[in-house]
Amino acid sequence: MIKLIKASALFILFIPIIALSQGSNEDAVFVRGNYTKREVYIPMRDGVKLFTAIYEPKDGLPAPILMQRTPYSVSPYGKDQFPLRLGPNNILLKEKYIIVYQDVRGRYKSEGSFKEMTPAIDNKKSNKDVDESSDTYDTVDWLIKNTQNNGRVGIWGVSYPGFYASASLPDAHPAIKAVSPQAPVTDEFIGDDCNHNGAFFLLDNFDFYNYFDGQRSQNGEEYKPLFTVKRKNTYQFFLDMKTLQGANGPSYFNKKGIIWQQALDHDTYDDFWKSRNIRPHLKNVKPAVLVVGGWFDAEDMFGALRTYEAIEKQSPANNSRIIMGPWTHGAWSSPKWEKFGLYEFGSNLNQYYKEEIETKFFNYYLKDKGSFDATEATIFETGSNQWKHYKEWPPSESKNTSFYFHSNQKLSTQKPTTAKSFDEYLSDPNRPVPYTNGIYSERNDEYLAEDQRFASKRPDVLFFQTDILTEDITVTGRLHVNLYVSTTGTDADFIVKLIDVLPGDEPTTLPTPGNLQTGGYQRMVRAEVFRGKFRNSYENPQPFTPGKIEKVSFDLNETAHKFLKGHRIMVQVQSSWFPITDRNPQKFLKIPLAKQNDFQKATIHIYHDAVNSSNIELPILEE
Repeated sequence: MIKLIKASALFILFIPIIALSQGSNEDAVFVRGNYTKREVYIPMRDGVKLFTAIYEPKDGLPAPILMQRTPYSVSPYGKDQFPLRLGPNNILLKEKYIIVYQDVRGRYKSEGSFKEMTPAIDNKKSNKDVDESSDTYDTVDWLIKNTQNNGRVGIWGVSYPGFYASASLPDAHPAIKAVSPQAPVTDEFIGDDCNHNGAFFLLDNFDFYNYFDGQRSQNGEEYKPLFTVKRKNTYQFFLDMKTLQGANGPSYFNKKGIIWQQALDHDTYDDFWKSRNIRPHLKNVKPAVLVVGGWFDAEDMFGALRTYEAIEKQSPANNSRIIMGPWTHGAWSSPKWEKFGLYEFGSNLNQYYKEEIETKFFNYYLKDKGSFDATEATIFETGSNQWKHYKEWPPSESKNTSFYFHSNQKLSTQKPTTAKSFDEYLSDPNRPVPYTNGIYSERNDEYLAEDQRFASKRPDVLFFQTDILTEDITVTGRLHVNLYVSTTGTDADFIVKLIDVLPGDEPTTLPTPGNLQTGGYQRMVRAEVFRGKFRNSYENPQPFTPGKIEKVSFDLNETAHKFLKGHRIMVQVQSSWFPITDRNPQKFLKIPLAKQNDFQKATIHIYHDAVNSSNIELPILEE
């Protein structure tokens, strides 16, 4: 949902997806030459009318419907105004679907009141009980009766529109036959956008809600940001802001950001967040489902993985599939994806996705055209840079293996035998560890695959690494961390990174930031943050007792990565990741209300002895 990507990125989700310059001149000519446009207000069961743009093939023949519901605008507005492209991709564009876009309730030109991640109502008792499932149902019902269609509807969406795709699944209209939630926002306290394991994602939230929380124009066609920000150094900008209260100062949100303030007010996993978690409602799902996600998605990697998991567990009879590629947020919609960071993929992965997965999925279920024989899980394995196909995800063949921390920065499968052993670092929230190496005005979208040597050199970052690998090791599935820690403070964050260390003689074949040599490159594979006070409960946070050893366990998202012979596996541990996440004062309190003098240094111990054996569990796939 949070979509601020540097200007050079291929995909900018601040702009409505259908208005992106992804379409070619040829696509634009095709749209005008083959489609007519209607703009209508479709009534919902409670009387609210939702603005809807309908693009219909000029040949007048019955066609299936492809729909996207969005909070980002269905522009361009006006019956004579056409976007550069229609539909999920330019192949489906020429299949002549009826393409429908709708402004969701309370956004842009639609009536009603907008609710962030509208809570689902399972047992609706009257027409006043409305949610995104009922709005989708009512929209589809109207479209089936008022367009020249074949009785079948498909729904897709990326990011926030991905949430609306997921929300179409509970009690789905019988005409809905195929749904593709792509990078869907799913659970904003545990792992998507707003928070990860209770840690507030400061940089993205600040930029996104400035736009999304803005003032709607009188004609409903645009939103004005709440404030203007000019910055060159994002790290220093947020450090100078000092506290989250500083973001509410007169130059910034100034108590005008309604959703921003809701996110700050609800700093535990309370009913506000639980009601906005779509996962428990994905039961008895009838339409075929294609979940799409990216291994380098900084916003909603969790959403794709956990949406698929929820459907599989709660709707075991459903025909659902997942594809995970080496993409950033929504990058599968761009024309090309041939490389990222130090990865070179050898071909345009997006062409494969569009031709073999997305197009075949919708054509098969909505038009009975061709076949859709994609495996249950189509997964891109980084490191070896190849597509893998599994009958289940994660594959049951993966076996969890614990890699233990040791003294002298060692990481191995042997459990420590020493009586007492630990490493320590001084965590200073006034000198937080930066999430990226360099000065950026916006988020560095490559940080999830970035070289971590800048971090491992810091005294407030610990690292543990294996000996040089004598054979390939394939890690495929969910990662889990077990830390045994103590602190001189009463709260702490823990960021754990899984890293692929390249050989010292690795040749430099691609340009790198700062022209770094790739010999010894510490390429991040996966990373996650956990706010320590939630170690026992997300609902009821608890302070640390200074000096007391406690266990902090949490999941990292899945991965599919081959560590090659000659490389090393490294794990890094730190207690700040700024300004991706807000600073933890390291003092147990309500962090959004923290004052500058609440931020204090703390000495963190990470234990690695026979009793307190910190480790990371890696799912090793034997091949």
